[in-house]
Amino acid sequence: MGLEHQLPEVLTTRLESAVNWARKFSLFQYPFVTACCGMEYMATSSARYDISRFGAEIPRFSPRQADLLWVVGTVNHKLGPMLRRIYEQMAEPKWVMAFGVCASTGGFYDNYATIQGIDKIIPVDVYIPGCPPRPEQVIDGLMKLQDKIEQEPWEKYAYEEKVRQRDEEPEGHSPFKRLSPKKEASS
Repeated sequence: MGLEHQLPEVLTTRLESAVNWARKFSLFQYPFVTACCGMEYMATSSARYDISRFGAEIPRFSPRQADLLWVVGTVNHKLGPMLRRIYEQMAEPKWVMAFGVCASTGGFYDNYATIQGIDKIIPVDVYIPGCPPRPEQVIDGLMKLQDKIEQEPWEKYAYEEKVRQRDEEPEGHSPFKRLSPKKEASS
């Protein structure tokens, strides 16, 4: 006999708690890997550390199917607009993890070509320090993100409100303009 036979016939909970519990254990990740931290990212997914215990084992290589963006490694100014586009293509709710010191602060690349932290382009939920971070640190960061997801209010995902706030964003607020389709030039 399993546990399901000993439970009462009716379970009650708040809808917000049930949805957040389901979200925290079903993270569909999109890895944006650009540098040496990719090896530690792959090690975290291996059998020794088993990231599947946390419901985040299968990477999705389409931003439309993902809700967790892992930015792994250095991001330079040429990659910045592409990273912003990937973030905008992800459906709500979405979360971002800065994996390693280069994604978090630019690392030891203190020059004109490197973005000094991806939080200059997109909002970041969890920063994982290290060069490269150990798999234990990555798992700790993932657990902190799960705690954050579990505590999030239901109203956070009001999509129409977010679109309104984004459209009211003043010019020059972001280092990159919102990407929009090019208009055809009239001849």
